[in-house]
Amino acid sequence: MKILLTNDDGIYADGIQTLAKALAKGDHEIVMVAPDRERSASAHSITINDPLRAKEVEFKKIPNIKSYKIDGTPADCVKLGIEKFINFEPDLIISGINAGGNLGYDVLYSGTVSAAIEAWMMGYNSIAVSLVMDELRNFEMAANFVADFLNKLKLNLLPERMLLNINVPDIIEENLDGTYIADLGSSNYVDTFEKRVDPMGEDYYWLSGRTTEEFSYNTDIWAVNHNKVALTPLKIDLTNVSQKEVIQKILKS
Repeated sequence: MKILLTNDDGIYADGIQTLAKALAKGDHEIVMVAPDRERSASAHSITINDPLRAKEVEFKKIPNIKSYKIDGTPADCVKLGIEKFINFEPDLIISGINAGGNLGYDVLYSGTVSAAIEAWMMGYNSIAVSLVMDELRNFEMAANFVADFLNKLKLNLLPERMLLNINVPDIIEENLDGTYIADLGSSNYVDTFEKRVDPMGEDYYWLSGRTTEEFSYNTDIWAVNHNKVALTPLKIDLTNVSQKEVIQKILKS
């Protein structure tokens, strides 16, 4: 396959480096275009008021992969990468492997998922991959899963272009309990901001808090908490069809 590889943790992050090495073993043509630094939780932001700067970089462990770092967001990297830095029509854009899960409502904040969404919006098949981090940081298992998935994937058989969110539990491979085609779960945050005081005596606020997750059966959150790789096909359709008639009645009242 011809693949554009990106992420939101930055081009030097363990996740994208491990994935690039795993994919380089296969029969793929790969170009890596990723942020020059961490851009987590950047969602779908794009740069419009500043110039974007790009620099080619070389990695000794993946010498056959052309790599570019961009001082922009993940969505910027996809847009710029497709237009300027690849000399092929990509079969697939992969974003990841993210250091941390992108489960439930997190997909709305995630730079990782937003890069995949940008690619999908531009007309390409795309996958977002995240490791639901624990102590192991087992990016290698997640990367091998993606490589194996691509060996099975027949893009020409897809009825429509793919936007797939993959979350891999951070466990040893022996404890992995297969895969699960999951719905998107629900996740929210409580006690989000911690108030602190700087050396000048001024108040400031630091985003922290904890996640409240619904462990409903069939969801991505349930799956990874049961040692399964969660695969969630996504779609972009924000129209609430059921409320159209309600709004129409309000307008006529």
